[in-house]
Amino acid sequence: MTTQVQNLTQKIAAQRLGKVIKAFLDYLNVEAGLSENTILAYGRDLKDFAAFAHSKGIKKPDDIDANVLFSHVKTLARKSKAEASINRAVVALKMFLRFCRLTGHIADDLTVFLEGPKLWQKLPSICSKDQVAKLLACPDEKEAFYLRDRALLELLYATGTRASEVAGLKIGDVNLKIGYVRCLGKGKKERIVPLNKTAIAAVVEYIEQLRPNLAKPFSKDFLLLSRTGRALSRIEIWRLVKKYAHRAGLARQMTTHTLRHCFATHLLSGGADLRSLQEMLGHVDISTTQIYTHVDQDRLRNIHKKFHPRP
Repeated sequence: MTTQVQNLTQKIAAQRLGKVIKAFLDYLNVEAGLSENTILAYGRDLKDFAAFAHSKGIKKPDDIDANVLFSHVKTLARKSKAEASINRAVVALKMFLRFCRLTGHIADDLTVFLEGPKLWQKLPSICSKDQVAKLLACPDEKEAFYLRDRALLELLYATGTRASEVAGLKIGDVNLKIGYVRCLGKGKKERIVPLNKTAIAAVVEYIEQLRPNLAKPFSKDFLLLSRTGRALSRIEIWRLVKKYAHRAGLARQMTTHTLRHCFATHLLSGGADLRSLQEMLGHVDISTTQIYTHVDQDRLRNIHKKFHPRP
């Protein structure tokens, strides 16, 4: 269990209801195989619920009833939280209530009383191929970490990996001879993503010329290192992408996740099939991947022109 998760669970466990929530988070960490970010998000949601329940006189799980659940969700909505945040909080509560029933803390299935706001499907924002090329060209050869930053940007766009996945890459995860990356996605699921020649060349140059100067005894074999020899964190990667996005004049449009969207949309427009794209992105459900079919307007216009009976 990481320090962040430990700190959060210790704060939650200070409350009586929180002890059961802590046990639930420990269960998620050890048994469910969820990512650290997901566990932290669920922990924060349940910490908010515990505080709300305490204000209503709820001291233990079997004091929870439908009215408390309804009131909590309404409170979240009144705080103008995003629909996605409310839905995540509802999911966290449902999982916690199922855990409570499984462990004998409650007798009834209270999940039937929980329903979050229905999410509208929002299309991801992307940048054009020219805009991405402009971003990738932003690292300056005169800068101290030029080789690392160029390798980072090329990796993100070549593989469509998430920032947390790139942060966790080790040298052994990158096969530069065959050309692929092995990464751990959500739920600690492993997948293989091909690497293009440009990304391979950038990573090779970084490993040979810069990484040895950054590496320290505690660096282990993490691929991307900071100036102090630590593995680059997810936040540091996000900041680097924003730095170069600002330099490229794409500050508003571009984030690490935008590069993931660009990877998917540009592959699809180039003729990639949905099933292969699903595998490379690590999506469990292909319906998540299908959203990219609505993003590429040129592709949609070409399909319409080709198949509509009227000229």
